[in-house]
Amino acid sequence: MCGISGFNWKNEELVKSMSGTITHRGPDVSGFFCDEGISFGHNRLSIIDLSSLANQPMSDDTGNLVLVFNGEIYNYQDLKKELFNEYNFKTQSDTEVILAGYKKWGSKVVTKLNGIFSFAIWDKKQKKLFCARDHMGVKPFYYYWDGEKFIFASEIKSILDHNVPRVLDMDAFNEYLRVLYVPEPRTMILGINKLSPGHTITLVGGRLSVDLYYKPQLEVKDSGYTDAKEKLKRVVEEAVERQLVADVPVGVYLSGGIDSSVVLSSVSKVRKNVKTFSIGFDLEEDEEKEKFNFDFKLAEQTAKYFGSEHYPMTIGAKDVADSLEDIIGSIDDPVSNPTAIPMAHLSRFAKKEVTVSLSGNGGDELLGGYERYRMSRRADLIDKIPGAKYFLPNKIKKAVEMSALDRLVQFEFEKDHRLSKVVNDKYLKPISEIRKTFQKYIPDSLDKTTDLMFADLVSWLPDQALSLGDKMSMFGSLEERVPFLDREVVDLAMSFPINFKVGPFKTKKILKDAFRDELPNFLFVQPKRGWFSPGAKWIRRKEIEAIFRRVLSDGYYANTAPLFNWSAVDDMLNKHISKEDYNLTILWAIMTFQVWARKYNISL
Repeated sequence: MCGISGFNWKNEELVKSMSGTITHRGPDVSGFFCDEGISFGHNRLSIIDLSSLANQPMSDDTGNLVLVFNGEIYNYQDLKKELFNEYNFKTQSDTEVILAGYKKWGSKVVTKLNGIFSFAIWDKKQKKLFCARDHMGVKPFYYYWDGEKFIFASEIKSILDHNVPRVLDMDAFNEYLRVLYVPEPRTMILGINKLSPGHTITLVGGRLSVDLYYKPQLEVKDSGYTDAKEKLKRVVEEAVERQLVADVPVGVYLSGGIDSSVVLSSVSKVRKNVKTFSIGFDLEEDEEKEKFNFDFKLAEQTAKYFGSEHYPMTIGAKDVADSLEDIIGSIDDPVSNPTAIPMAHLSRFAKKEVTVSLSGNGGDELLGGYERYRMSRRADLIDKIPGAKYFLPNKIKKAVEMSALDRLVQFEFEKDHRLSKVVNDKYLKPISEIRKTFQKYIPDSLDKTTDLMFADLVSWLPDQALSLGDKMSMFGSLEERVPFLDREVVDLAMSFPINFKVGPFKTKKILKDAFRDELPNFLFVQPKRGWFSPGAKWIRRKEIEAIFRRVLSDGYYANTAPLFNWSAVDDMLNKHISKEDYNLTILWAIMTFQVWARKYNISL
């Protein structure tokens, strides 16, 4: 995993500055390429082919093409065999396979790649820049384009080394307040965008085009549950084995849930002495210590079952207080989630033993793991019973009749009546405006639950879960891989009918059944808890309360002071601390925004 950066003119000093801003993404080697019309920077985290020949920027065998690349290509060895007679390979790296593939197939090379990636290729002869982001958006690609200047990087903070406007995008700000992240292609900074998953950019002759090459397709093929279950097991295990390719140590993040346990089970079949990592929380008994550490202990049981070399760690309030602003400030495309804190600590902890860690990220969105899907599925089934909804109480009847978009809003949006208390009217857009952003994610398929899951898969997953996962793993200079989002797993899962995934009483049905004989029985009697942090408890600790009181005030950062009603925010904080009310979500969102805005000197 690496950091890439660059722009469409020649300036070696400036591109070195950009690279220096994101050295945490690739602390092993830095490299640069500058020519008329292009400057490239690369920070390398060496994973495959550790030799200097595999350093970047890398040129092809003719010297015409130059590449900077962040990510891993899992099928690179198969592609290399296909290209071997047409290209003079000099390395054992996956990087060079992209160059060889682009030389033969041009922009269509992206359709051949199975991996996680963002990259940029400069064609010297044609003076053409080609950029791409992977099919599910695991790896980030941010860019600025004003009609003349094109600047790109793995992280926004690198783009901000240029003299670009740092103006808050008010539409993005309102979307963030509702869903705690910014949906693509916007970022919170006006004029800086993220390349959407499955898209490419071509810049030639002063013209920039953004093109789609991949989008998950709902193509239901009901070949029978038993066959589907067996195929899922095989394809997931093959994906895991594929993603173990590395010339450095590889481990597994173990959360205690089904998804990460499936990954560990699959790894254990092909590797011995697997290293696993989990994190828990130092809490007092009256802070629901058992509740917040149940999955932590479950992970230890699972590690013991598979005989992995397990590395557990815990963090307490002091650890959180000491690192909170540093961690939150590193998220330059704001995502509000208290789990950012343990994610960052875990990556630094795991990096002491491994350079790559596999996780179960993506399994819930792809295969139906969230409780909201089960609730939506129950509503769909009730709606299919002739006349049933007419005998239901009005509240339940309304839920049954809700559209998929209405359900998304109900489950995932912060409500107007809460936001209107703390956000000044001048800056708060009505929820009807934010709904329009999410309408494009609803595919209008055969059932509303499938639509809800699809919206999460193409928005919530890349812009919230994967964005946070990338930033926090890179915070520790560690690569996180996500086998459930392997292209073959995604395509297979999209072919399953909804009843294979979610029932009125079950979530992730087909995955659990596929691996029932591989996992310990104690995992199947657990309720769905999700991986969450005791953020509400942390805020009530004196050392963390002090940070919130300082950050949640009009004196913290003058530029953003007009946005909020600070007396109402203070009242909300007081009521949370006294346990009169539960206000974690909105308090954490404002805190995250404030820390971000001040660190990056954002103006209104």
